[in-house]
Amino acid sequence: MSRSERLLDLLQTLRRHRRPVTGAALAEQMGISLRTLYRDIASLQAQGARVEGEPGVGYVLRPGFLLPPLMFSVEEIEALALGTLWVAERADGSLSLAARNALAKVAAVLPPHLRDDLETSALLVAPGPPIPSDGVDEARIREAIRTERKAVIGYCDQAGQPSTRTIWPFGLGYWDHVRVVIAWCELRQDFRNFRTDRIGDLALTTERYPRRRRALLKAWRETKMKRTADRSTAARN
Repeated sequence: MSRSERLLDLLQTLRRHRRPVTGAALAEQMGISLRTLYRDIASLQAQGARVEGEPGVGYVLRPGFLLPPLMFSVEEIEALALGTLWVAERADGSLSLAARNALAKVAAVLPPHLRDDLETSALLVAPGPPIPSDGVDEARIREAIRTERKAVIGYCDQAGQPSTRTIWPFGLGYWDHVRVVIAWCELRQDFRNFRTDRIGDLALTTERYPRRRRALLKAWRETKMKRTADRSTAARN
């Protein structure tokens, strides 16, 4: 690997960490010595990268530094093609179209030999079971998530019992057989999953929910992990 490639890999590695990461951890991930890492950090800083930190404390890449154009490896191209094809096949109409458009934009900037690898990828998405038709436009759900707005939904549970809920949607899960809105439910005062095919209607309010989407997602994950741990403990007892 050339030094320029190594510096780009180091930038990519730093971008994956939102909090300071120690030089030892970075050197291990990069497969280089700590001394080489310190030299590479200094080189990036000299080129304008906002890498903050110092030896023994940790490093973090601050926003504002634009990476030069990167060339994809063959495996990265295969990963892009596979993931985009899954979205194109299994997501709703507008997201499916967006996936195909994104793949076309990537192909347009690749050199011919890599474009051919992308267009003739041998990694295929297997057909899955039909996804139940949604009673609501998923694009509106994604809008509510992006803008962190409350939504009022008409919902039927598994037993067919209807109810009206005010929810704080912060996630949308795409399973092979169903799509699920992950939200805080004001009625239940707890996190709940709502299948999109059971939502009869949806109205976005002008009111933003009081917690940030990132905080809700973190709390949901922590709650999910705790409940899983509690079930494991109960099973052992």
